[in-house]
Amino acid sequence: MTVLVTGAAGFIGSHLAHALLDRGRRVVGVDNLNDYYDPLLKQARLARLEAREGFGFHKLELADRTALPALCTARPEIEQVAHMAAQAGVRYSLINPFAYVDANVTGQLVVMEASRRLPRLRHLVYASSSSVYGANAKLPFAVEDRVDTPVSLYAATKRSGELVAECYARLHRLPTTGLRFFTVYGPWGRPDMSPYLFTKAIFEGKPIQVFNKGKMRRDFTYIDDIVAGVLAALETPPEAEGDAPPHRLYNLGNHRSEDLMHFIAVLERACGREAVKEFTGMQPGDVEETCADIETARRDLGFEPKTTIEDGLPRFVDWFREYHGV
Repeated sequence: MTVLVTGAAGFIGSHLAHALLDRGRRVVGVDNLNDYYDPLLKQARLARLEAREGFGFHKLELADRTALPALCTARPEIEQVAHMAAQAGVRYSLINPFAYVDANVTGQLVVMEASRRLPRLRHLVYASSSSVYGANAKLPFAVEDRVDTPVSLYAATKRSGELVAECYARLHRLPTTGLRFFTVYGPWGRPDMSPYLFTKAIFEGKPIQVFNKGKMRRDFTYIDDIVAGVLAALETPPEAEGDAPPHRLYNLGNHRSEDLMHFIAVLERACGREAVKEFTGMQPGDVEETCADIETARRDLGFEPKTTIEDGLPRFVDWFREYHGV
């Protein structure tokens, strides 16, 4: 079986591509290798994949309306699509909003349009985000909750992507599943996220910024648990039920909200040194707490996260030390 993975040089996409190759799948990977964060990290992830049999890479922009459709035309054997590519980051959406519309709205539309023309396509799975819950006060966040109060443009574009998928599933009966990821971390993780930022600052003896004076909680989810959820979703295409289209949404989180100060304490122990803390206010587009209701993912996908931050953060720090030669 051949699987198309977008964002193959990204954090989640690269881990997913390795897992698919481990299972004997052929993987067609695409990525634009942009410079939102250090492209050298993306190239290092990609080099590990390109060393493996069964992986092929194509550098392209998803917002280009011709590049991905042409690739899909040339690879009609593709049976599954794992659309992990996105313009990530809440705060950067305040600086470069058009990048989010290009990647997360236009890019989603291009993927849907190209996918529906694949003659052997069985299922399209795409990455959404816990950010879609926005200003919701009810916890834990459930897929049945309303998601019409985004607090960042990033969130708005990810919700737009879900609506595009709903439309294509309804119009073209395209089996589609959206996965709302909750604060994913682990080896080869993104340099713009707190585990990486905090670890780097701790080893350099620089202060870490602790937003909202530490009064924040997050549902941190380890990368291996996320990949297990994506693999399960790929093998579970939804079916149309009456007038309802074959489109499902699931939360993939740890179902456990961690206090930010406890998270920092676990990271300090893993690093073997104390962080210099700089307490600041809440950042625009941020929320105080996230927590995933994963009951539907448990029921339909058998999703069961296993990794606590006490286990996951030391693994990340070990990778960070090796990658950076600390």
